Amino acid sequence: MPRPAPSLPARCHPGSPLWPLAALAAAFLASCGGGSTTDGAATRDGEAAASVTTLSSSSADLPTAVPAELTARPAFHIAPVLLPDPGPEDAADPTASASMAPRSTAIDAGLATLSTRHLTPDRIKAAIAQEQQAPSADGTGEARAASVVTTYTPAQVRAAYGLPALPASGATPNAQQAAQMGAGQTIYIVAARHNPNAAAELATFNQKFGLPACTAKVLPASTALPLPAPAATAGCELWQAYATSAGGPTGTAPAYDAGWATEIALDLQWSHAIAPAARIVLIEAPDASVGALTAAVRLANAMGPGQVSMSFGAPEGSWGGGLESAFAGTRMGYLAATGDSGAGVMWPAASPGVLGVGGTSLTYTGAGVRSEVAWSGTGGGTSAYFATPAYQQSGLPGVGSVARRTVADVAMNADPSTGQYVAVMPQGGGAAQWLSAGGTSLSTPMWSGLMAVAGALRAQAGGDALGRPHAALYGTVGAQPASYAAGFLDVAAGSHGTCATCTARSGYDQLTGLGTPRAADLLGRLAGSTVAAPPPVVGSAAVSGLAGQPLSFTVSVASANAVSLSLAGAPAGMAVSGTGVVTWAAPVAGSYAVTVTARDTKTGLSGQGTYTVTITAPLPPSVPGGSISGTEGVPLAFSGAATSVNPLRYALSGAPSGMAIGADGSVTWARPVQGTYAVTVAATDTKTGLTGRGTYSVRIAAAGSSTPPGGLSVAAAPWTGTAGKALTGTITVSAPGASWLSVTITGAPLGMGFSIQGTTVTARWPSPVAGSYALTIVARDSLGRTAQATVPVSIR
Repeated sequence: MPRPAPSLPARCHPGSPLWPLAALAAAFLASCGGGSTTDGAATRDGEAAASVTTLSSSSADLPTAVPAELTARPAFHIAPVLLPDPGPEDAADPTASASMAPRSTAIDAGLATLSTRHLTPDRIKAAIAQEQQAPSADGTGEARAASVVTTYTPAQVRAAYGLPALPASGATPNAQQAAQMGAGQTIYIVAARHNPNAAAELATFNQKFGLPACTAKVLPASTALPLPAPAATAGCELWQAYATSAGGPTGTAPAYDAGWATEIALDLQWSHAIAPAARIVLIEAPDASVGALTAAVRLANAMGPGQVSMSFGAPEGSWGGGLESAFAGTRMGYLAATGDSGAGVMWPAASPGVLGVGGTSLTYTGAGVRSEVAWSGTGGGTSAYFATPAYQQSGLPGVGSVARRTVADVAMNADPSTGQYVAVMPQGGGAAQWLSAGGTSLSTPMWSGLMAVAGALRAQAGGDALGRPHAALYGTVGAQPASYAAGFLDVAAGSHGTCATCTARSGYDQLTGLGTPRAADLLGRLAGSTVAAPPPVVGSAAVSGLAGQPLSFTVSVASANAVSLSLAGAPAGMAVSGTGVVTWAAPVAGSYAVTVTARDTKTGLSGQGTYTVTITAPLPPSVPGGSISGTEGVPLAFSGAATSVNPLRYALSGAPSGMAIGADGSVTWARPVQGTYAVTVAATDTKTGLTGRGTYSVRIAAAGSSTPPGGLSVAAAPWTGTAGKALTGTITVSAPGASWLSVTITGAPLGMGFSIQGTTVTARWPSPVAGSYALTIVARDSLGRTAQATVPVSIR
C-alpha cells in the first residue's frame, strides 16, 4: 500500500537552497514503498493520497457512499491484429464451419508488444503505420511474425460448448428450435456511452455467419414500462435505449467512446450468437460512473424480466452493499465480468445477486471435445465486503464452502489469443473491421445468452422464470458429483497470479468457478429444475457518528418477499424499524459490530449483514489562532471563527479596550492602540458545553511607521489535471517586512515535489493519480505571523 508523502517544512530566506533539498528528500522518501501501476492494475481514485490511506485499514474505516468519481471499465481484450474476412462458409449454413479448425493469423513482431486491453481498430492501424515506417531488425523492411492468434466463429463456439445446431439460414424454426435459440426471452446489455453503429455491426455479423437478422429500433423516451414481453415465436429484435444518470429513459444518446463502442459491439454479437432468437435491449448509460451504470441496471429492472449482462467492473468497496437492491429485480438474472487484470475482486461481479463470469483459454479443432485452461488475465478472488451467500456455504465441488463471497461462479472462453470474431465499424460508419476479441467481456454475454436459452426452455416446459440462477447452478448441478460432471467441464489448470488460491484446481476455484458449460446437459437440467427463492441479501457497511448526537441510517436489504428485521450486538437504545431505518437517540462513544438479520416472511430464509458503528467523543471547537498586524488608529478586523458542527458562543480574554467579538467569531477594533497583545478567543459549543481556545498575537505598529501594510498571506487557486499527465501548480506567499519565511505543506500525494523561488512555491507532479486531494499550506514568518490556506487538487 503506498505511503503518504511527509510534511515538507522549510525555514529559509526567500530563494534559499534549503527548500529544494527538503522537497528532494520528501520525493525520495515517497518513492520508497510505493507500488508500481501497470495498464492492467485497477487503482481506486486517490489511493496515493495521504487523505485516503485508510484504504489499507479494515472495512469499517472506508466510506459507505459510492464515490462520485468512481468509474467502471470495460473488460474486453483485442488481439493486436486486423483479421481478414472470415470467409463465406457460414452465410447460407450457420453450422458449416463447426467441423472446421479455427483460423490462425500471424501477429507481426512489431505489434506483439501492444497491450490487448481495450485495444481498438484505430490503435492497431496506428501501430501498423508506425511499424511500416520503421525498418525491421534484420534490415529487410519485412514484418516478422512473433505469435499467432486463433479465432473462432459462432458455429465453432456453439459446437465446442455443445449448443444445439441452428436451423438453416432463412428457415422457420419449430417450437423446440425457437426455445433452443432463446425465443421469448430478453437480454439487457448495460454499457456506458454510445455506439452509433451497434445495429449495423450486428447486421454485418449476422450476415457473415448466417445468424437470424434482428429488427432494430431506438426506444423513445416516452415508451411505457414495463416493456411488452416478447412472443415465443418472435424473431430477434435489437432495441437501443438511452438512460439518464437517474435511471430514467431519455431521447438523447450519450457521447461516443471508441472503447465502449467496441465493448457494445462485442456484447451484442456474442449474446446473439448464443441466443439468436432472444430480444436484446441495449441500455447506454450517459457515462461510466458506477452511479450511472447502476441506474441503467435499475432501468432494465423497470423494463421487465430478463438477463442483465454487465461486461464492466470497478474495484469493490464497502459502498457495494448499498447497491444490492439493484440486483433484486423480479424474475431478473444478473451477470458480470470478473475482470481482465488477473487475481482481484471487482464490482458488480462480487455482488451475491450477480453471477460472476470468469475466463478460459479454449482449444477446439472442429472435432472431438474441447479442452480449456484458466486464462491468465481472468479476475476472481474472495470479497472483503460480502459475506458468504447461502449458495456457497456448502456443497461446492472440491472445497465444500468458502469463507466469504468468492468469484468467479462460472466461466467461458476469454483469452484474446484464442479469441472470437467481432465486427467493428469506425465512428462515422463504413466497412467493418474484423477483430479477434477476448476478455471476460466475451464470456459474460455468452453466459447471458445461455441463461436466456435456459429461460426459454423452462417456459416451453411450463416452468417458472429462471431469474437469478445461483441456486440451480450450485445446488441442482454443482452439489451432486454426477450432475456436476455432466453439466460442467471442470477447468483444473492455469493460473492468474501467485497467491495460494490463484491456480485452478479440481472442483470449484476462484478463476473459473464451477467451470465452463457442457451446454446440452446443463440446459436440460436448468430447464427442468425447480428454482428456490434466494435468501435475503443484507448489505454491510461502516457508519460513524458523534456521542450525544442522534444517529440514523438505513439498512440495505434485497429480497423477493417482505422481510422482518432484527439486530444483534446492538448497544442499548439502538432499534430498527420495519422499513429498515436504524435509530439511536443518544449514542455513546465506542465501536459496535451490529448484525442485521433479515428473515423472508414467506420462505423463512434469512440473510445477515454487519454494520460497524463507530461513535467518537465530541471534540471542542477548534480555534486556529495566529498572528495579526495592524496600524495605530486604523480600524482592524479579523476572523476568530472556530470549526464546529454545533452553534457556538464566543468570548475574548486579554483583549485591549475597545476590541470586541461578534456572534460569528469576527473580531473588530475601531481605534487600535500601538503595542503587542495576546488575545485569546474562546469558542463554546452550545450543545456539548466544550470550549476551544486559540491565541492571536496582535501587533499594532505606530502610525506612520515603516512596517509594510498588510499581513502574511497564502494564495493559490485550485489545481486540476489529467491522470498520467504532468501537473504543475504555484502557491504565492506574501510576507511584507519579514526577514525569513517558513512553509509547511501537508496532504501532498505521493510523487508530488516542491521548490521555492522568492516567495513563490512551485509544485510538480510528473505522473498524477486520479482522485481528489487537499494540500494544507501553513506559512510562518520572522514577525511571528501565521497564515494558512487549502489548495484543492482534482485529477481526472
